[in-house]
Amino acid sequence: MPTYTPPTKDQQFLLHDVFKISESDIPGYDELDRDFTAAILEEAGKIAANVLQPLNTVGDTEGCRLENGVVRTPTGFKAAWDEMAQGGWMGLDANPDHGGQGMPHLINTATGELFSSANMAFQMYVGLSHGAASALAVHGSDEQKQTYLPPIYEGRWSGTMNLTEPHCGTDLGLMRTKAEPQGDGSYKITGQKIWISGGENDLVENIVHLVLAKTPDAPDGIKGVSLFVVPKFLVNEDGSLGERNSLSCGGLEEKMGIHGNATCVMNYDGATGWLVGDLHKGMRAMFTMMNEARLSVALQGYTQGEVAYQNALGFAKDRLQGRDVTGVKNPDGPADPIIVHPDVRRNLMDQKSMTEGGRALVYWGAQMIDRAHRMQDADADAMISLLIPVMKGFLTDKGFETTVLAQQTLGGSGFTKEWGLEQFVRDARIAMIYEGTNGIQSLDLVGRKLPANGGKAIMAFFEMVKTFIKENEGNEALKTGFLDPLKAASKDLQAAGMYFMQEGMKNPLNALSGSYDFMHLFGHTVVGLMWAEMAKAAMEALESGASDTEFYETKIATGRYYMARQLPMTATHLARIQSGAEPVMALDAANF
Repeated sequence: MPTYTPPTKDQQFLLHDVFKISESDIPGYDELDRDFTAAILEEAGKIAANVLQPLNTVGDTEGCRLENGVVRTPTGFKAAWDEMAQGGWMGLDANPDHGGQGMPHLINTATGELFSSANMAFQMYVGLSHGAASALAVHGSDEQKQTYLPPIYEGRWSGTMNLTEPHCGTDLGLMRTKAEPQGDGSYKITGQKIWISGGENDLVENIVHLVLAKTPDAPDGIKGVSLFVVPKFLVNEDGSLGERNSLSCGGLEEKMGIHGNATCVMNYDGATGWLVGDLHKGMRAMFTMMNEARLSVALQGYTQGEVAYQNALGFAKDRLQGRDVTGVKNPDGPADPIIVHPDVRRNLMDQKSMTEGGRALVYWGAQMIDRAHRMQDADADAMISLLIPVMKGFLTDKGFETTVLAQQTLGGSGFTKEWGLEQFVRDARIAMIYEGTNGIQSLDLVGRKLPANGGKAIMAFFEMVKTFIKENEGNEALKTGFLDPLKAASKDLQAAGMYFMQEGMKNPLNALSGSYDFMHLFGHTVVGLMWAEMAKAAMEALESGASDTEFYETKIATGRYYMARQLPMTATHLARIQSGAEPVMALDAANF
């Protein structure tokens, strides 16, 4: 059976040694001292390890069942949900006016990591509710906020997002779900939505659906889409639950992974709903929560990599096979543990360096979201908007790759259910698909985010890297192993951007054919920046006489591995980008 140990020491290193959050000017960060964050992470870690992780295999084995219109979640999920609700974890970073605890999004991200590593399928119920509440908090009326937000943050109700329909996924302008206006300000919602996570469940009293639909007078395409709040049970004026709304779960998807999460077909048969925000501006409301939602999916990528790595590492230390070529390391045993072998080390270091780099990147992104929201910082908002498709696409690709590497570490045992690695592989795979497939992320990056505001955000990123290198070039230990590789990667990224500007104008296919490689080139570069930041912090800790020298030396060695073995991939991605569209588009469709 797999195990999970919350990596709270690594989290604290990032929060306080690298990002020095308590010294930040972001409102609320001054309260986040080491003792305070340690207490939060310790409690979250207990729930993750003792409550959620033991249910991960249960959820995968049992799955969800649809019985007489009600979805039955796996054994133990309801009790776990109630424990999370009682602890206030559902509204950790929500507005206190609506029942939340008002903490920064960064803290919600850090605790969410622990919950997601322990049980990704379960945490999805929490995450989707949080996302729906976030959209209502920004775009809902005062009455809607008062009606729906407190029960969601208390964990009595949950929330969903209803976007996709059977005939349209990414192109939401093709949707057919209708919203007929009624005389009392409400609408009758009719249509079918698919792949609705948590669309029906037995965890809560009520489910608050956010549904995209079109009114009869709506313009064609995406500009005609509006957002509606459609509760499972109608809500009386006093907040009590009224009659059942005209909506139902028409079926559950049988999926490759995340079996513990109910993925529903939702049927709306003249269900009563109310407009959220402005008419025909539904996508604006949805995109309010998109940065947050896609950051959460990026987190899912590295969190599945983290738990898979932990189990691969444990196996590699215990499994005896072969002898170290440089000399026997386990003379009292029939063989040495496989961790002595260079190829196993390579495998583990790929996992470790990518997971720790991914964590740093997501925490950095969460701080930008806090800065944008709490300080109305337009530059931070532009930077996180640029980086979100990189984080989501790159980290979920690499997260899945990490779970496969971890599975490979176990050899044949990794292919069996007994050891649990195959579940991590299956669960991680969905993160590359939902909240916008990674191909769509790369197109969004190159087609929309990169040229936005004349490329102001990407230029700010280059300046950030340049400034970091210049400020630290006198540090010889940092320069050779970190700054020089980072400078080379940044030059590759700039060269790719220049290629798009020159060749993309001539033929857009040149840019679109290289978009996926650009996403990965950018991902490697920004993770390289994170490792340079982490190495600097670790070196400073050692210089100040930190007692745990092994921890900090390990950070530096792991970072050096990333810079030497992973970051050079930027040159490969650049070469692929510069090959242009011709190799990609050479075949006629009939010749595939």
